[in-house]
Formats: sequence, C-alpha cells, structure tokens
Amino acid sequence: MTSTMPPQPGPPTLDERDHPVLDVLPYGALVFCLLLSLSFDGLVRNAQLVALILSALSAAWMLWMYTLHPAWRRRPRVMAVFVTVLIVLGALLVLDATIFGIYTFTIYFFVLRYLVWPWRLLGAVAVGVLAGTSQAYGVNKDSLSGVLLYLVVVAVNVTIALAYTWSRWTTTVLDERRRQALAELSTANHKLEATLAENAGLQQQLLTQAREAGVQDERQRMAREIHDTLAQGLTGIITQLQAAEQAADEPAGWRRHFDAATRLARESLSEARRSVEALRPESLELARLSEALGEVAGRWSSLHGIPVQVTTTGTARPMPPEAEFALLRAAQEALANVARHARATRVGVTLSYMEHQVALDVRDDGQGFDLKKLCAQAAGASSNANASTNTNGNTNTKGHTNTSSHVNGLVGLSVGDGLRRHPAGSPDGGFGLVAMRQRIESLAGTLQVESEPGFGTGISACLPLAAGTEARS
Repeated sequence: MTSTMPPQPGPPTLDERDHPVLDVLPYGALVFCLLLSLSFDGLVRNAQLVALILSALSAAWMLWMYTLHPAWRRRPRVMAVFVTVLIVLGALLVLDATIFGIYTFTIYFFVLRYLVWPWRLLGAVAVGVLAGTSQAYGVNKDSLSGVLLYLVVVAVNVTIALAYTWSRWTTTVLDERRRQALAELSTANHKLEATLAENAGLQQQLLTQAREAGVQDERQRMAREIHDTLAQGLTGIITQLQAAEQAADEPAGWRRHFDAATRLARESLSEARRSVEALRPESLELARLSEALGEVAGRWSSLHGIPVQVTTTGTARPMPPEAEFALLRAAQEALANVARHARATRVGVTLSYMEHQVALDVRDDGQGFDLKKLCAQAAGASSNANASTNTNGNTNTKGHTNTSSHVNGLVGLSVGDGLRRHPAGSPDGGFGLVAMRQRIESLAGTLQVESEPGFGTGISACLPLAAGTEARS
C-alpha cells in the first residue's frame, strides 16, 4: 500500500509568532517613564523612591518570568500569573506617578499575546482603565463633571482596547481555520495522489490481465479452428487416400476417392485461411444456418457413405453470427465424431427454433459408449495430473473440484468439467468435445451428451437467441 506523507505545518498564527519587540520595548518604556518621574520637581522624594522600587520590581519580574525563561511562554497558567502581577505593578506605578501610563501601554501586548480567551478581554479592560486613569490625571475628580469626564476617558480607552482585542482574536481564529483547511487540503491531496498511484497500478494490472486473457482466447480460438478445419480435413484426406489405396485395382473407385481427397484438401485450405483471418465459414456466408447445415451434412454423407437426415422445426429467426458459427462447428464436430467412432448406419441432425432459444441435436444409431466409464477415465487422468503437479511443488487447488464436477456433469447427461481435460492417451486428445463445449458455453449456452453402449449417441447444443449479445455483455 502507498503511504501518505504527513501534511506540512502551515504558517504560525498571530498568537504563535514570536515578538522580539517585547524583549526590549517594556524595559525601554519603563526606564523612560522612571527618568521622567525622577526629573519632575513636583514629585516628592518618597514618591520617587516608590517609583524606583516599583520599576525595579517590574523589571525584575519581566526579566525572570519572560526574558530568562522563554519556555514558560508556552504555559498559559504561568503567563496568566505573569500578566496579572504585571498589571498590578503597573497600577501601583500609575497611582504613584501618572507618567507610567506610557509604560502600561506595553503591558497590553503581553495581554494580547499570552492571555487565553476570554481572559484576554479582562486584561484588555484592566489596561484600558490604567491608560484612561493616566490620561485623566489632571481632571478634577471632586466634581460631578470631572468624574464624568474621567469615566468617559476610561470608557474610550477600554472600548479601543476591547475592539482591538476582539479584532485580533477573530483574525487569530480565521488564521487557525485557514491553517486547518490547508492541512486538510494537504492531507486530501496526498491521499488523492496515493489513490491515483494505486489506481494506476491496478489499471496496469488489469491491462496486463486483459492482454493475457486476449492472448489466451486467441490461442483457444486458433486451436478450435485448427481442429475443426485442418484436423478434420486431414483426417478425411487420410481416410480417402487409404480407401483409394485399397481400390487401386478399380480405376473408378480409385478416382472417386482421389477426387474426394483433393476436394477435402481444397476445402480445408480455404477454411484454414478463413480461420486465420477470423472470417465466418463460407457456407454461412452464402446461406442461412439451416441451409448451411444441410450443405455440411450432404458433403459429409457423400464422403462417408452414411445417410444424414437434416430437419428444421419452428420458425427460423435471425441469430447473431457468433451463435450460427458455434452451432455449425458443433454439427461438424459431432459428424466427425460419428465418422471416427460411432460405426453408425444413419444420422439425424435437427435444428429447432424455440421461443427464446435454438437447439441443435445430432443423433446416430452407432455403437455408443459408457458415460460413467468415460467419467472415471477423465477423473483418473485429472487426479494423476494434479498429483504430478503437487509433486513438482505447484499445488493445484482446483484439482478436486474439477474431478467431482466432471463426474457429476457427465453422469447427469451433460458435458461437465471432465470434458475440459481428457486422458492424454485418447485418440484425438479429447479436444473435439472440449472445443465444442468452450464455444457453446462462451455464448451462455449448454451442451449435453447422451449415450449408451449399443444404442447410439446424441449431442445437443442449446443457445439463447441473443447469445452473441449476452456473450459480449
């Protein structure tokens, strides 16, 4: 899995920024006010002494709590004590000499910087009162008008301090929200990048699997086409040449078999070329499925000397080319099996158009075979193959499943998984029924085999009318 990078920290908010001015300004303002207070002739000596002591205490307090211990600035409770004591000392200084109102202005920066909300408002009010008191030192507070003027001056200072404090707090909140939004956006971007990278990997895997599946499908298609064209054609040619060899003393018979072998060679070559180009069989290009079946059955009958009856039931309906092709190849394979194994005297081919599907039945009166025995042979071959694979270190977990489904499929009069693998020693490798099954099932159809020794064999292929559409879906 792709790991996401942690989001980069955003810019510090106003409350998190260092203020170098606070390291110098309070001391400078305190010294300035002290020098002014000492220079005034109207200030009594005791007041000057008090101002000097309070100034020294304030400077020592700031030096110890703020300058010498910068780590304490990140501790809200310590800073609350620091600011509170600083305000009290500032109040004593203002009461001793109103000129220290200039110094109390610097305390406001500590209030803004280090008091948490909403205690920051209370500190702003205290600083506003000190500043107003300092500014109204010359007002006669013995009269009502003087008291009112004093209160107005204090109210104005408190209002300004509160307004700026509120503005500063809202700005800090907005900065924090923007910082969180940037952090969330950064996290989302990293997750999106990781997701895109993972999707790109998955897409590459899907493309690889699709390419491999396409190659495998093309191999299977070519294998089926070679079996249905070249293999069957070569088998027929060999049969005709052997018959011609046996009829060497009969010129007419020899010529007939030789012509049949030549015709088979030309047809096989033509079908092989069409298979390589993935074209439909020539018989389907020129006629409908029922007519193509009749043509194929007629050629097969004349070649092998076995009568074939082709019957079409129901109303012929349009079918996808893939479905017609699969049924035609199934009929060719079934007839080829009859010629090789059945020893039949007659064959019946029936094409049935039903409401939602089309069925092709090929039945013969040949010697038939034992389905259960065939199942046992295929199951034994599959088990031996699985045991060999396990011995080589490649465990095949599908072996038992294929064996059991094979037995169940054939005994149930249908071609089950057993027809996917025939014993290696079978005459044709067992690929005929495998190819037939693959074609039919690839179009959402079913293939069934019925046989019994001495009573012939029947092969039935059934496809839905929309077989080609369903397969593409």
